[in-house]
Amino acid sequence: MKYTTEVIIDLPREEVINKLDNPDNMKYWQRGLLNYELLEGSPGAEGAKMKLEYKMGKREMAMTETITKNLFPSEFHANYDTKGVHNVQKNFFHDIDGTRTKWVSESEFQFANFGMKLMGWLMPGAFKKQSQKYLNDFKNFAENGTSVAEQN
Repeated sequence: MKYTTEVIIDLPREEVINKLDNPDNMKYWQRGLLNYELLEGSPGAEGAKMKLEYKMGKREMAMTETITKNLFPSEFHANYDTKGVHNVQKNFFHDIDGTRTKWVSESEFQFANFGMKLMGWLMPGAFKKQSQKYLNDFKNFAENGTSVAEQN
């Protein structure tokens, strides 16, 4: 399953990247994030792996992020793996007139088991909606300092 989401952030690209590239900021815009831990490599470097732990409703989930390309400020790609799901994420950051940034995120989900394949087939909109929510939450954090941390 593939789809694209995007958001325009009313900040210069360099400021967007500075906020996005700081793992301590993730809790402010990634709803449900409980913890993160660098597993190997240098933070932000290609090949680096990080364990991310989330609580979504009553369910806890852990995934591994592997950075596949880091060409900030223009693009950042990573793979996210959890039980039965491989997510390829390609993110592009376009400067708009020096004062705004367009973040385009391409997502591809690959499902390893029948249950997840069925969920992806029956509810593709839920995946896209969640991805868009992360972009919107980042926009609100970056522009206004609005945090989702208290809402976890």
